[in-house]
Amino acid sequence: MSNLVVFDHPLIQHKLSIMRDKNTGVKEFRELLEEIAMLMIYEVTRNLETEEVEVETPICKCKCRKLSGRKLAVVPILRAGLGMVDGVLNMVPAAKVGHIGLYRDPQTLEPVEYYCKLPADSTEREIIVVDPMLATGGSASAAISFIKQRGCTHIRLVNLIAAPEGVKRVQEDHPDVDIFVAGLDSHLNDHGYIVPGLGDAGDRLFGTK
Repeated sequence: MSNLVVFDHPLIQHKLSIMRDKNTGVKEFRELLEEIAMLMIYEVTRNLETEEVEVETPICKCKCRKLSGRKLAVVPILRAGLGMVDGVLNMVPAAKVGHIGLYRDPQTLEPVEYYCKLPADSTEREIIVVDPMLATGGSASAAISFIKQRGCTHIRLVNLIAAPEGVKRVQEDHPDVDIFVAGLDSHLNDHGYIVPGLGDAGDRLFGTK
């Protein structure tokens, strides 16, 4: 079963509380999302492999640690996931960026991929899928499936807020994918919104409502 990590760091919880407030404006909402993403990725990447290297300081030569092994790629689920990308890149500037877009077919209600562009060497990278909200889990699960279909096998999912229903869906569909969230909320309402949540993250991020 997928490992679920819920971050309880005071800075993350403080910033998330401000984001939940309906009176928080677009500019502040956008800045906070980027900041939380940066704080989260610091912990998400805790188990990345390192190797010993020798460097020469102004004083003498010494042994240090640098990243080794697989490199990273961040893949936002359009459109709200875009708000988390810069936070990740602030911490890992060398990471490459892919994009994946989905819509729900009005007849079958199943997610349909309308856009997917991944780095050419994505199969050799750790893929970090980002999206602020994990509600039903349908979009996240589908996005992960589409990425796996392109040969990627090392995938992590990072969300700002999740509902238990979404976590359960991803865990059942992708038991090999670890999930990292800043907040695990109560449930989904009849309209599929996370309760208490923060509303529509995309609309609040881009000021479209």
